[in-house]
Amino acid sequence: MSKIVKIEVSDQNPLKALRGFFKTLLQKEDISALLAPCRLPTQTMVMPTLISASDQVDRIDPLAPAFPMNSAKMASRLTRKPSSGSVVALMRSCEIRAFIELVKLKQGRTEDLILIGIDCLGALGNRDYQKWAQEGSDDLSLQFAREALAGKQQSTDGIELMQACQACEFPISESADINIGLFGMDTNRELLIQALSDKGAHLLQTFDLPAADLPAARTKDIEGRISDKISFRDQMFAQIDEQINSQEKLGAFLSSCVNCYNCRVACPVCYCRECVFVTDVFDHEPSQYLNWAQRAGALKMPTDTVLYHVTRLAHMSTACVGCGQCTNACPNDIPVTALFRTVAHRTQIAFDYQAGRSLTENPPLSEFKEEEFEDVVGIHN
Repeated sequence: MSKIVKIEVSDQNPLKALRGFFKTLLQKEDISALLAPCRLPTQTMVMPTLISASDQVDRIDPLAPAFPMNSAKMASRLTRKPSSGSVVALMRSCEIRAFIELVKLKQGRTEDLILIGIDCLGALGNRDYQKWAQEGSDDLSLQFAREALAGKQQSTDGIELMQACQACEFPISESADINIGLFGMDTNRELLIQALSDKGAHLLQTFDLPAADLPAARTKDIEGRISDKISFRDQMFAQIDEQINSQEKLGAFLSSCVNCYNCRVACPVCYCRECVFVTDVFDHEPSQYLNWAQRAGALKMPTDTVLYHVTRLAHMSTACVGCGQCTNACPNDIPVTALFRTVAHRTQIAFDYQAGRSLTENPPLSEFKEEEFEDVVGIHN
């Protein structure tokens, strides 16, 4: 399974080298299409795009700090039923981990899919990206990548990376079939391509690429980045704990929520066909609102905002991958991701579970374990 090769970079342009790699990949007979982040004809936004023609590859831009949506849902749509050919998906680590969760929830399949990860440099929020990118160009993406790889990614032209990216301790996906290595590499000269599965190793064997070794500088670079991210994450957890450690504080934290449910729609692992919050259960009668208002003297509208988020936390915290799309989608800039990550981190520790870590780990609550929470269930009493 272990196979490492390298892509040689010409003209100090790693983006051009990546596009050449994907063009060769698309020309292979058994590959039907490639799902990858591509710059739209407008040149500004980068969106997940399904490419079948190699002449479209020059639109691929995985180095841009754009992350308008988690493409795990798109991969789910492409794979939930057998198709006529194999699809390759180029995704960030959090997207791959979200897709792994969807597969375990029977929302996608891996049989006709090859997952390619790339060392994640982080991303800007949607509004910040639009300000930063303006018209968008290869030069901007390359500039961002060079600064990020040099450790200058905390702020880009005064605009910070998404909080979710700064707190993400998984910049590399270990669940991909192939990973493209940027960290610890001289990306002006070469990129590392590493197979992480038998499927990935088989695909790499079809390329005429020189073998490579894992540089010691890469391991050191990755360890340093993860250490910094964990430090930022723990500070975020402490801040959120202080902000939500009572019912009153939690209500204040979520006070500007307007029940738009954008966070639910943007969440890559929120897969229910019908959400209870858009059913008759929460379609209250006018008289109920009046009774509640008369009983309390005043009633915040809309109602059920705190209950909505608490319900989602109970439902989704074991599967949360911390991708940040809930905050990205919030019209009122509520740091939903920080709340979910804080709770999800503890939930997943309690179940000895890490969302998206492995296809072989069953989701919590989907199976009974005698040794789990013995002090609660009293099974040995």
